[in-house]
Amino acid sequence: MDLRHLKSFAVLAEELNFGRAAVRLHISQPPLTRQIQLMENELGTQLFDRLPKGLALTAAGITLLDDARRILGLVDAAKDRATQAGRGEIGRLDVGIFGSAIFHYIPRLLLQFRSLYPNVKISLHEQTKVEQIQALRERRLTIGFNRHVRSEPDIVVETVYLEPLLVALPCGHPLAQQAAISILELSQQPLILYPNNTREGFADHVISLFDHEGLQAQVELEVKDVVTAVALVSSGFGLCVTPEAASSLQLPGVVYRPLKADPPPTVDLVCLYRRDDASPILTAFLDTVRKFQPQSASQGQIR
Repeated sequence: MDLRHLKSFAVLAEELNFGRAAVRLHISQPPLTRQIQLMENELGTQLFDRLPKGLALTAAGITLLDDARRILGLVDAAKDRATQAGRGEIGRLDVGIFGSAIFHYIPRLLLQFRSLYPNVKISLHEQTKVEQIQALRERRLTIGFNRHVRSEPDIVVETVYLEPLLVALPCGHPLAQQAAISILELSQQPLILYPNNTREGFADHVISLFDHEGLQAQVELEVKDVVTAVALVSSGFGLCVTPEAASSLQLPGVVYRPLKADPPPTVDLVCLYRRDDASPILTAFLDTVRKFQPQSASQGQIR
């Protein structure tokens, strides 16, 4: 059954007048009459009784009208969903996350995207950079966030933010009285590094800051993640260099101070995605990422 004919039938069933129905359908009356006749011939039954003062639905017409409204409603809904999907407004966004970034920047990005696209389901996956790249290639991820990722032929790596570095230290430590801590001063303190399971990674980046100054870090412990590292700082095991976002992690007795150097030390926060992924959802999310305006994660928290 032709959908155009079904729509014409539904409008005529509402108007019960060929002239008014034709006006609503933006066609002349003869084509509408032919459409209804074709439907009745196809079904082998009359849909309307022709009365002196207009039309009336037959039993078959009443039954068909209920189904026609459901069918036309489904067609309209399918059109709307296809249009929304084409604009990236519905569907699923699988996001790879890691460590310290989840404390501040990534949640803000995701909240901003969700406010713009509330019908997109967001799923988070905590993965290392190696796992993220593999998941992207296997199409289990839409986009990942990480640090120190090298571009590959099939993977785009795009910088989101260059994040300042801070020093986490016990509040009773003498250096906590300073506005900032130099790498020279830090080299004289026991240092806690993380993560200890990824190379090349953030721990290597921290060590390179000492190497650049011709200094050697006094590494006391290497642990798996920022939470463990800052917890050990809270317990007095040593000091720890963290990205600014990690200052959102407030543990008893821990304060954060800027790491002082020239130029000011930073670490990259990047997103990575498949080079051949032209999906509307990824395009919409990347637009949010590129318009992202970071605010200091440590504002009001460095004390």
